[in-house]
Amino acid sequence: MTIHPTVLYGPEGWVLVDTGMPGSRPLIDRLVQEAGIPETDPSAILLTHQDIDHIGGLPSYLTDRADRPLVYAHEEDRGAIDGEKPMLKVTAERMESLLLAMADPVRKAFETAYIRPIRPNVSRTFSDGEKLPYGGGLVVIHTPGHTPGHVCLYHEASKTLIAGDAMTAADGELRGPNPAVTPNLPEAITSLGKLGSFDIETVICYHGGLYRGEANKRIAELSRPS
Repeated sequence: MTIHPTVLYGPEGWVLVDTGMPGSRPLIDRLVQEAGIPETDPSAILLTHQDIDHIGGLPSYLTDRADRPLVYAHEEDRGAIDGEKPMLKVTAERMESLLLAMADPVRKAFETAYIRPIRPNVSRTFSDGEKLPYGGGLVVIHTPGHTPGHVCLYHEASKTLIAGDAMTAADGELRGPNPAVTPNLPEAITSLGKLGSFDIETVICYHGGLYRGEANKRIAELSRPS
């Protein structure tokens, strides 16, 4: 599986959007350093939703230090991210298989965060329309359907939409959410209609990567019920 976490870098340090699967941190750290960003922890982690390929790497950033990164998520997905509720799409059998595949340090950190949590993982919740200070301005857009607390993030300065799993990209084409892993597909399609009020030139899909083109026109097409 190829995934596309996003990094924003500015005077406040670097901010990570989504953390990959368990054990992803070394690769993310290497790519951040190759991009010329100083070797430091992120100042904040923004989670688009609760799916394990987005939050699985989070435990490696949750140190006991007072300066651990701020972790943001939407209230509707907070319970799963804090380990208080089961992850929506991970069965007990799937979880057991995942745990068996993890290296010991990764598994222990994962269990401490999600199986037997000792404290909340989420520092702050964000809400629809909220403007975060990162990257000069990042607007939160609540786009439920893929999960109840799914959000997209709009970077105003570059007119870039960080879409999470609200959309996918393949073969140079922007597509809708993956029906196989979207429990409420009608709601997810309706949520795309909220994106029409933003001037979007670039879309970053977690699955599929960068899309540039007539983004607003294509999103309008995708938001129409079939």
